[in-house]
Amino acid sequence: MLEPFSCYNGTMEDKISTIKSWLGTGSINIFGLPMSGKDTQGIKLAKALNAKFLSSGMIIRAMEKTSQNDYSKKGYLVPTNIFYEWVLPFFERKDLYDFPLILSSIGRWHGEENQVMSVAAGSGHEIKAAIILNISEADVEKRFEEAKTLNDRGERDDDKDIAIFKTRLHEFHYKTLPVLKYYHSLGLLIEVNGDQTREAVFNEIIDKLYAKALKSHV
Repeated sequence: MLEPFSCYNGTMEDKISTIKSWLGTGSINIFGLPMSGKDTQGIKLAKALNAKFLSSGMIIRAMEKTSQNDYSKKGYLVPTNIFYEWVLPFFERKDLYDFPLILSSIGRWHGEENQVMSVAAGSGHEIKAAIILNISEADVEKRFEEAKTLNDRGERDDDKDIAIFKTRLHEFHYKTLPVLKYYHSLGLLIEVNGDQTREAVFNEIIDKLYAKALKSHV
């Protein structure tokens, strides 16, 4: 059951200031089904917190293009060894040292989460929260069809073919849900209703991060 937002006192500026103080140079990892708004919310959150944004999908697609590999073209997650080689070094970048990080699904395959948390902590970017944007498969498939009509998702092959898109949904359920259960077991998981307007989703993220930040000081 979602907590009533009436208990979250303070202006947006106060909430963001409190979250910044709690987060330091730590990380927040955002998860969700394809089309759930992970990157949209992650970019907005990074701007609000003066953080750097890292998207697993963006990094992998860029590396696939430069290396002429297509591991994820059919909708499957890239092999763990490739994920480690391509994505984890970003945590060590010197231009990120003094900033918190907002992560979009870094470590989506169960078994990768321990290594992700270790590398993040070792580079000064301890993962302090994981967010799941909850939305139904029916709603993300509706968004998929709308995106095809609007043609607003670039040239991504995995956003053009419904069969590939459904493979991505299958990958999430069988490989990523166990990752979320792991974060939940550590008390790090924050559930957010992703089936709202973008502004409402963002406000809920801020409210729940604010509540977590306040609890950390109790």
